[in-house]
Amino acid sequence: MLIKKGDRMATKKSTRLVEDNINISDARIGFRNFSGKEGQYNPEGNRNFAVFLENIADAKELEAEGWNIRWLKPRDPEDEQQPILSVKVAFGAYPPKIILVTKKGLTHLGEDEVSLLDWADIKSVDLTIRPYNYEVQGKSGVKAYLKTMYVTLQEDQWESKYVNPPDSAQASVCEPGYELRDGTCRRIEE
Repeated sequence: MLIKKGDRMATKKSTRLVEDNINISDARIGFRNFSGKEGQYNPEGNRNFAVFLENIADAKELEAEGWNIRWLKPRDPEDEQQPILSVKVAFGAYPPKIILVTKKGLTHLGEDEVSLLDWADIKSVDLTIRPYNYEVQGKSGVKAYLKTMYVTLQEDQWESKYVNPPDSAQASVCEPGYELRDGTCRRIEE
């Protein structure tokens, strides 16, 4: 996992504002709820996921800046705590750009399709997280919102065999002696 971010920070009334996005290459994500289903720890409609931060120093630096880093307790008492960053997926004023990458090509996922990622077999994720600085009831911090995400699926051995299967409906579109090419019926040349 590679985390890149700028080092710009603005000062406003002695409160530091985080302005730079976080770019993470080959991110490991979990606790996926792209559909926004209600759960024990999630209200209905709240789409989110967690990024597992591999570098403890980076996690502590983000936490010092105000990002909401949570620390998962290890299963083995000898292991260190696992830092995670919860990322909100909101399709309001600034909808995220989410791209599904397969052998077939790139597919843009909108609000209606993004729930597919809840159970997808993911090979890799590259993403950009944008900050939202907040101050509510005397508490301040930085909330993480998804800006851009490229999700590469782990495709199985059969995927390449069925990437472009013939369309059985195409034969019925054109008259005998013609075939459908580029959306038009054209005479079959022998």
